[in-house]
Amino acid sequence: MEYPESLNPTTNTRRLRIAQGLVLLFHVTGFVGLAFSNDPDFYLRFTPLTLLLTAGLLLAFQPERNGSFWGFSLSVIVLGFAVEFIGVNTGKIFGHYTYGDTLGVKLFNAPPFVGVPPMIGLNWLVLTYVCGVLARYLPLGELPRTLLAALLMVGLDVCLEPVAGRYDFWHWSAEIIPLQNFRDWFIVACVLQMLFNRANFPKVNALAPMVYLTQLLFFFFLGALQ
Repeated sequence: MEYPESLNPTTNTRRLRIAQGLVLLFHVTGFVGLAFSNDPDFYLRFTPLTLLLTAGLLLAFQPERNGSFWGFSLSVIVLGFAVEFIGVNTGKIFGHYTYGDTLGVKLFNAPPFVGVPPMIGLNWLVLTYVCGVLARYLPLGELPRTLLAALLMVGLDVCLEPVAGRYDFWHWSAEIIPLQNFRDWFIVACVLQMLFNRANFPKVNALAPMVYLTQLLFFFFLGALQ
């Protein structure tokens, strides 16, 4: 039996292995550079590019990118950016913090406002999408699936927070990570997961498990080496 190239199992498996290898390469290179080189700033400057490439690879493995998919993606980017903008300018969401330079240029970074990098909106999208897809591996109803995906998002943040200040992602007031951060992360994650579950597009992506596991281990081992 002959398959069109896009449906050929051998071709799809090869594409997946290449994409998994690229995700692994990005993160292993970054980990070695940050943990063991004498110039970690050189590697940090590639953080926005790594996030963009990761999002692009996930996009390549999303079947049927219809209007609902793009509407969900745009909504999460805008909402993610909005909650961060309110957070840094009021301290009422997540706690008192400001962004460093690792995530790139900041928008609205002039008095009376404190700027936020637009890449954080893309980061919220990648996390929401990956964790939403992972939660679908279990035969759960919508509510437990939403809660599980939100917990996966918080789990990644738990690993990220201890190294965020050291690598200039963001900085907490008095260098103390408040419990409010994790509570609000969970609430925001639940809202974004509800959007994910209600959007009408195929919720499967063979690359999602590799992206989540790689990012989780990347931040966990960076924190363990501090």
